[in-house]
Amino acid sequence: MAPDMERSDIVLSQQGRDKGRLMMVLDTDAEYLLLADGRRRRVERPKRKKIRHVSFVAKSRSEEGRRLRQGEKLSNSEVRRALRQEEAPTNAE
Repeated sequence: MAPDMERSDIVLSQQGRDKGRLMMVLDTDAEYLLLADGRRRRVERPKRKKIRHVSFVAKSRSEEGRRLRQGEKLSNSEVRRALRQEEAPTNAE
């Protein structure tokens, strides 16, 4: 079982049309997450997805993630930037 999901976590969609896409958790409730990737699924209309249909990837370490955890709203470009930082390799050689 994945750790408890919270705002700003990065998840990978496991089911549906968006299968295989990284998304950021904008909000949570008991059984569902509100997800956005800033491109196909925008902040204005986040995807409501069951927790069991995503897999946990990482806690967001970005400035955008910190702001979201504090309750601020993010723009689509900020969500994309946070997801790009997670996709980038940590050891650039």
